[in-house]
Parts: sequence; structure tokens; C-alpha cells
Amino acid sequence: MSNKYADRSHVVRIIFIVVFVLFVGRLAILQLFSSEYKEKAEQQSLRNITQYPARGFIYDRHGELLVHNEAVYDLMVIPRMVKDLDTVLFCQSLGITRDDFEERMVKARKYSPYSASIFMKQISKEEYARFENKMFRFKGFYISQRTLRIYDRPIAAQVLGYVGEVNDDDLKRDPYYRMGDYIGKSGLEKSYEEVLRGIKGRKVMHVDVHNREIGPYRNGELDTLPVEGSNLYTSLDADLQAYAEELMANKRGCVVAIEPSTGEVLAMVSAPTYDPNLLVGRIRGANYVMLNTDIAKPMLNRALLGQYPPGSIFKVAQAMTALDLGVITPNTGFVCDKHPGCHNHPSARSVREAIKMSCNPYFYQVYRRVIQQGKYKSIYKDSQYGLTVWHDYMLRFGFGQKLDIDLPKSGMSTGNIPDTAYYNRWYGKERWAFSTIYSNSIGQGEVTVVPIQMANLAAIVANHGWYITPHVVRFYGKDSIQDEKYKIHHETGIKKEYFDIAADGMYDVVHVAGGTARRARVDGLDICGKTGTAENYGNDHSVFIAFAPKNNPKIALSVYVENAQGGGGSWAAPIAGLIIEKYLNGEVKRKDVEKMYREINPCQKLPLTRRIKKKK
Repeated sequence: MSNKYADRSHVVRIIFIVVFVLFVGRLAILQLFSSEYKEKAEQQSLRNITQYPARGFIYDRHGELLVHNEAVYDLMVIPRMVKDLDTVLFCQSLGITRDDFEERMVKARKYSPYSASIFMKQISKEEYARFENKMFRFKGFYISQRTLRIYDRPIAAQVLGYVGEVNDDDLKRDPYYRMGDYIGKSGLEKSYEEVLRGIKGRKVMHVDVHNREIGPYRNGELDTLPVEGSNLYTSLDADLQAYAEELMANKRGCVVAIEPSTGEVLAMVSAPTYDPNLLVGRIRGANYVMLNTDIAKPMLNRALLGQYPPGSIFKVAQAMTALDLGVITPNTGFVCDKHPGCHNHPSARSVREAIKMSCNPYFYQVYRRVIQQGKYKSIYKDSQYGLTVWHDYMLRFGFGQKLDIDLPKSGMSTGNIPDTAYYNRWYGKERWAFSTIYSNSIGQGEVTVVPIQMANLAAIVANHGWYITPHVVRFYGKDSIQDEKYKIHHETGIKKEYFDIAADGMYDVVHVAGGTARRARVDGLDICGKTGTAENYGNDHSVFIAFAPKNNPKIALSVYVENAQGGGGSWAAPIAGLIIEKYLNGEVKRKDVEKMYREINPCQKLPLTRRIKKKK
């Protein structure tokens, strides 16, 4: 029996000896050959700080600064390192409540107990100065510097866009971003995000037991410098943009101005608008809710998203199409039978006169000849053929599609140019003909266009048949990088001489008796334009497109004023005339007209313009 227990004693001794040897061996390995614990100890005394790059500046076409940066500070927290915190002093120093503190800490712990996250973002320089001297008392907290966008003038909010904190979709889409980072949310800030944002850097710092930085780790060998973002040099004319916004105050609608020869956008106004600085800083969230719930929709860029009936400006495209197809000639005339509804004017004896007088019955007949070309005996098949041809021509003018402007594609509309499939779905196959769709002839019916497309139509006429896709950025970066697609000429394929007729007719609209846009006239400027009155459930919309001067045009534009009493000639045309005068002459001398359209809104009736006869 004794031998039995003796054997067991030997086994236990052997086990203890083996365990002891293993512990000693492991301890020797860790102390003599491994840096694992050393590294863990270092990690507890190190701080990885993201070095945020300065975001690129944005300039106008003359080099005026539109958007720059201002230094702000984020208060970061590593929850596991927060110990012995004087919560009362901490909350008093930041001006927050205990409930605020607990809510923020819960969010930080949920993100990660070990990694840094933002406790309070965008602390101003003044707030930081008051808080800095107390930082050593708050273990687990530190400051990270970043920049905040500042908009030098309260203009072009929908074009410039705004910057906001990344969301879950942003984090999933691009591994570059981390929680708390900022990203362009709209406008140029979004479409040129990768150009503007730069590249983040990193700084690894030693910290002492009081949470104070005492120097770089390993003399900074792990640090990387941030690379600042590239600057954008836009085509916007800041003064023209501001002026157009002033004229569109108290109104709903939009203005788009383009340089015809380059496709560069000179101004893009959506009214009502807002100050882009409202979406900056800690007040951004509350202001965003306010703007986003406003029934006037100030955040909506009507110039790109608005889908409107074009009204009579569409007649220019109809005339060019019919001339090119050979279904009319420049001297084709039609009797004005006042149906569908027309103004009190003589019958148009040519395309030029028809454009000048904006004769509805004339373009009703023009559209009939386009749609029913006599290719088939059946009027239904003939109309299907004619509409297919017509649809192709409208696409050549840039209608019915998103123009590839350098702004977010999600913020654009295509408008609607109906095709045969559209009407087949609506009425049934071979159950519709010209008489069903004749309203398209005068820019009503199922046709809708987007204001940027309207301005592009004016540019096409100014260029006698071609356009360059409208764009807002001329170049970016130190190397003046340009996008090659904004140098391509898009041809309509329509003869230049037909556009000469259109330009002559548009000149007469403004300058000749019987023209519908005499209020757009500016002495010394050869403005060519076309009015439109787009039918609406309420007051009709006022529409105008124009370019000037007639020879060697420098500006083409569209103006759309919603629910404006009196039509295109009463509202959109005179506003366009003021904008053109401002751009080409540098100043507006017609101060009385300027004052009236700045202050009046479409709910008010325009004062009657009377000519006083001079006594002999």
C-alpha cells in the first residue's frame, strides 16, 4: 500500500517540476527574447492622432475666393482610459450637462472602448483656449485639430454644396473614411470630393500619466504628413451670381447662364436659396432640419432638378427640326386662325416672323408636318414614324437626358421627351396620332425640360448648331488639370444657316415691334431671346432664353419664374436683360427697372409701362 502512495507522490512532484519549468521558460522568453509586453506597455502610453489635411479651396473664374477653411478642434475620447474624472468640472468646462456627458460616453463605448472617437466636435478656437489648460485633469481625452468650411459670400449654396459627417453608407463604400470624418454631401463638395479632401496623415505621440503629450514616438519615424486637397477653379462669376440671386429674391424659379463657346457655367441660381454658412459647424444639424422641412424647398436646385413645361421657347427647336427635315422652308407661312389659342398678331409669312410673334397656330402646323410626313397610309403608323424622328432630333438638342455637368448625378433630372413607347403605354399601340399629341408643338403636353437644358438650347443657337456640355469647374490642382470631355463639341447636325434664321427671329423678339420681349431690350446690346408662357394649374410660369451679343456671343441663359402673372415677356425677359447688362457692361444703368424687379414678387401685379408723348 505504501508503495502505491509513493508512486503517486513521484507523479505529483514530476507534474509540479514540469509546470515550474514551463513557467520559468516562458518568463525567460518574454523577458529576454520577446518585445510583446514592452509593446503593450508602449501602446498604453501612446496616442495615435489623425492628421487631417486642409480641404482644397474653391475660387470663381476671376480668382475670387469662394470657399476656404478655418481651424477647429475635436475633443477625442478613449473610454477605457477615462479614470478618476471630475465630471462636474469637465461638464462645466465644456458647457454641457451630466446627461449630455453620459449620452456621449455611451456612444463612444459603443464605437470602441479602446479606440479614439469624437466626444465633442468642432470646438472653436476660443473654446479650445479656455479648455486647453485643464486638459491634464481629464485622462482619456485629447484634442484633434481639423478644418471647417467657410463661405466668403452667402451665394451659390446649391452649386457649392456642403460638407457633413460620414454615415454608414459612406463608411461601407470607401475604406478611406472613419467614424467622425467629413465628406462632401452635395454640389461641388460632393462631385469633387476626392480632389478636395486630400490625404490624411498620422502622428504617434508619447503621453504621460497625466494624459499630456511629451513627445513623438521613436522620433516620429511612424509619422506621416497629411497632403492638402487640391483647389478648384470654377467658371462661376461671383458678382454675376450674387446679382442674379438678388433679382430672384422673393421669387421661386431659377437662372442658368453659360458662356456658349466653352460651356462654362457663369451663374446658376435656384430661388429661394440660403446662406451656405448655415450648414457649417455644430449648428449644421438644426439648420439642416429647418431648411429641409421648409415648404419653399431652398435646398432644391431647381436649375438641375426642376422639370417644367418649356412653353414657347421650345418652338425654336421645332423650327430647326422642321427646316432640317425639309418639311418647311425658311419662307413657309401659315394662316393664323387663332387655334390653338394665339395672340392678336398678323399671320406669320416665314420662320423668322413666326419666332418673333411666337405664333401657336404656326408651330401647330410645323409640328404636324414633322409628325405626319406621309411615309405611311395609316395616320397611326405615320405618326409613330414621325415621332421617332422628332424624338431623335430632340435628343440632339440635349433634351430628355441628363447633361453630363460636373455636379452630382443624383441631383439632376432628365425632363421628358415622349417617344412611341410612352404613348403606346398610355393610349395603346396604333391608337394615337398627331391630333392626340399636338400640344408638344408649343412646349406643353407631355414635354418637360430642365432649366440647364433651356440655357443649353440658347447656347446651341448662339453657336449655330453645337454645344459643349455645361460644366462648373474650369480646372483644378497645381497642374491646372482639365476634364477632356468638357472640350468636346456636340453637333446637332442641323445646317448653320437655319440657326441664322433662329438668331434673326430671336433678335426681332427683343428689338422689333410685335416682338414678345421688348422689356429685355438694353440699348447698345444685341440681345436675342425667346419668351415662353408655360401653362400651370395656378398662375402660368414665365420663361425666357437668350444670348448676347448676336455676333460673337458671350453669354447664353435661361430664366424661369414660377407662377408669374403676365408671362415670359413680363418677368423672365426683363430679369434676363438685367443679368446680360450686368455681365456685358459691368454695371446696370437702368436703376428703376433694377429696383422694381429686385423688390417685386410674382404675387404682385407689375406696374403698367406707359409711353408719354412729348409735346411739340
